[in-house]
Amino acid sequence: MSSIAQQFGMTEALEILGIKTLNQGTSTGSNWFSSNEKIDSFSPVDGKLVASVTTTTPQDYEKVMQAASEAFKTFRLMPAPKRGEIVRQFGEKLRKYKEPLGKLVSYEMGKSYQEGLGEVQEMIDICDFAVGLSRQLHGLTMHSERPGHRMYEQYHPLGIVGIISAFNFPVAVWSWNTALAWICGDVCVWKPSEKTPLCGVACQNIIAEVLKENNLPEGISCLINGDYKVGEMMTHDKRVPLVSATGSTRMGKIVAQACAARLGNSLLELGGNNAIIVTPDADIKMTVIGAVFGAVGTAGQRCTSTRRLIIHESIYEKVKEALVSAYGQLRIGNPLDQNNHVGPLIDTHAVEMYNKALEKVVAEGGNILVKGGVLQGEGYESGCYVKPAIAEAQNHFEIVQHETFAPVLYLLKYSGDVHEAIAIQNGVAQGLSSAIMTNNLREAEAFLSHAGSDCGIANVNIGTSGAEIGGAFGGEKETGGGRESGSDAWRVYMRRQTNTINYTTNLPLAQGIKFDL
Repeated sequence: MSSIAQQFGMTEALEILGIKTLNQGTSTGSNWFSSNEKIDSFSPVDGKLVASVTTTTPQDYEKVMQAASEAFKTFRLMPAPKRGEIVRQFGEKLRKYKEPLGKLVSYEMGKSYQEGLGEVQEMIDICDFAVGLSRQLHGLTMHSERPGHRMYEQYHPLGIVGIISAFNFPVAVWSWNTALAWICGDVCVWKPSEKTPLCGVACQNIIAEVLKENNLPEGISCLINGDYKVGEMMTHDKRVPLVSATGSTRMGKIVAQACAARLGNSLLELGGNNAIIVTPDADIKMTVIGAVFGAVGTAGQRCTSTRRLIIHESIYEKVKEALVSAYGQLRIGNPLDQNNHVGPLIDTHAVEMYNKALEKVVAEGGNILVKGGVLQGEGYESGCYVKPAIAEAQNHFEIVQHETFAPVLYLLKYSGDVHEAIAIQNGVAQGLSSAIMTNNLREAEAFLSHAGSDCGIANVNIGTSGAEIGGAFGGEKETGGGRESGSDAWRVYMRRQTNTINYTTNLPLAQGIKFDL
């Protein structure tokens, strides 16, 4: 363990979470399986090896699926409020392990410790939400056209839910899916990102405690590990009626095609190219706070990170000056040190993509306003620390049209009314999150209207990131159309059934058809 890790208590955190030097990477609950191949998890904080996880073989995957299938037969019959009690206990365990798990998220992924704690808090929040929801899995009743009949609809568990998560939210996104799936009566098989496998092992250790304490069968919560080939086992498996996948648009298209080919369902949370519109009536101070947090939080590696700032020409220079001043105050370094604002990118490949983005925007005619660059020297040995950059650009630039998964903010100028700004905002392939900064009611309402933002999330006077558990999370277009977390997102984890009951001694047919025997 490195000196940085020791200084900030990572040794103790890993021990509390049950993380060893080499961890078994396949689990059906308390049963774990090992293979000869492994994934080495290196921290972007200091470049040091944190620990290793064995990968899932086809044979081990089959054991997982058999255990999950058997567990579903039992779990689906447990009353939903009883399943909610299991989720409540899981939330209590998360409260107990919040500090060490938050540290692991920070050290393995690279986000700030405060963000790591915040991610675990999201897990706790979705557990609380799911517990209440376990008593509200309701359908509708309808009036039948036939006398003496009653119609209603109900929802049943789907079965095995496959979850493929990304490195940037290595624990929260899994919990968004699994907490809801569990109260719906589903069982879950999770493949975490191969860049953050230890977070998956830690979470499985935590839920395994709950399942064991309640004498529940193996297979309710399962873990598999490996590269895309392990994920393909699930996406092609007819025993998995729903695959929830978070990641790039390229990955999402592959998952969607594989699931559709077997008439399975997919829930996709893919790329974002999120913008904040800044109108002449905007509060500049609020704008700068929202834009900076949205652009540099998690080193720009959120799907909801602010990529574009669409500013009216009348206040363009004022906003630009304020942003440059704010960027000059950013502290970049070890994310476990709470004095720092920005941590590292996930790995050196991400750094390479960051550098290419800056080169590309200049090649297309853009202007680098706040210079980026890779930081070197003491404290930056991992090679993953970069400077947040700002570039003046045009919306039609190819680099602006794509998601740059790094702290690069593109400034765009508009001269007309708010509808011009909305058109610029909508003029990309992605449709996740959006925001407008204005104190003008008409502009705010236009932004939220049918002709306004085409994104799944549209905010007024807050930034593009920081979604709450209570609302459904997801986006449109190349973001995939999926919804997770709050509102009625639970419905995707269940199958709808319409029921008609005849409580008479006659059998009248629909539409008045006569068929007498």
